[in-house]
Amino acid sequence: MPLRRWCLALCCASLWAQEPAADPKPLFNEVDLAGWHGQRHYDPYKLAAMQPDERQALLDADDASMREHWTVVEGQLVCDGKGAYLTTDRDYGDIDLQFEYRTVALADSGIYLRGTPQVQIWDTTEAGGKWNLGADKGSGGLWNNKRHERMPLVHADRAFGEWNHVRILQVGERTSVWLNAQLVVDWVVMENFWNRQLPLPARGVVQLQTHGGEIRFRNLSLREISSAEANRLLAARGADGFEAVFDGRSFAGWQGDEDSYEVVDGAIRCRKGSGGNLFTDAVYTDFVVRLQFRLPPGGNNGLAIRYSGSGNPADDAVEVQVIDNSAERYADLKPWQYHGSVYGLVPAHRGYLRPVGEWNFEEVEVLGSRVTVRLNGTTILDADLAEVEPLSDRAHPGRLRTEGHFGFCGHQDPVEFRAISIKRL
Repeated sequence: MPLRRWCLALCCASLWAQEPAADPKPLFNEVDLAGWHGQRHYDPYKLAAMQPDERQALLDADDASMREHWTVVEGQLVCDGKGAYLTTDRDYGDIDLQFEYRTVALADSGIYLRGTPQVQIWDTTEAGGKWNLGADKGSGGLWNNKRHERMPLVHADRAFGEWNHVRILQVGERTSVWLNAQLVVDWVVMENFWNRQLPLPARGVVQLQTHGGEIRFRNLSLREISSAEANRLLAARGADGFEAVFDGRSFAGWQGDEDSYEVVDGAIRCRKGSGGNLFTDAVYTDFVVRLQFRLPPGGNNGLAIRYSGSGNPADDAVEVQVIDNSAERYADLKPWQYHGSVYGLVPAHRGYLRPVGEWNFEEVEVLGSRVTVRLNGTTILDADLAEVEPLSDRAHPGRLRTEGHFGFCGHQDPVEFRAISIKRL
């Protein structure tokens, strides 16, 4: 079998080797409000910064408000359209959430994901008086988005008095919504309403918002998406044009410090105590690379971008950090040394690595002088290197190289890489 076909077959087999999906679990016991509390529309960053007694007083007031306006009737959650929002006690990350709702004229509601508004639910009739806000487009959209699509693809609402079924799939910041079995949001970035300079938080509460009229919910279930399933979903999106550059069994197509690396269980692994640079034979200009990586405790490596094949990639080219920055020994890292950062040049947003020992999915896009890093479905860095000045005491002359090899920068730790593919742009 030709190398490219063999590589693609191996990658597909690896990515789609199914582990059993977790069973959905009920979010509501149909008897009482156990597992839920009240919380108003409130900035979670401000909430976290409050003094403990002040925060508890606010939450106690919200809980009292919620219990005044939310009840359980015949196995349904019922709100009269007032009061604090019903909020899960637990935080969630990647999820598959399903429920049914039924509402009335003039009601307005929504689903907060990771404590962030919202998947919109509302009166979509002309009589509802909100066509000027987009209600004529239907429910299910990411209404608070500004830079990404906010309106649903189709109007799928049922008539008042009928139950509507909603499914929400969220991996990283990417969100898909089905309303009554029709796709209304297709893998759209959900923006961070509370701070648009930051990505959507990695975890947070689910909230049932309501105001303006009665709404009922039933059959609420939630399935937490594992890292393996999330990686499969991420790999399946936009896969056209990617070519595998690692065959899973040898260093064919690679050069450099091969003695410092080994192939183990279909992955390239840096040998413990070894370093050096391993890089592709091929040279790239503009491209997107997709890969999975797994960090040991305290693991440190890097992605070499447009590397010449000699010298230190952090200076001669660009190095995108791959590092377990949760380790104690890295307590004093500079901002531009955290995972996903362009070393010495641009800090990445933090908090999106999976726990040590799990496989992470990363995509790095290099277009001209712009570098974009997406980790586990969330954009953690997007910067034009022509517009930044070095943050370290090094000159970084290679940051504006226009072509070079792709590779790995070993730093003595057994960091692993697999499912490596590149699309030329």
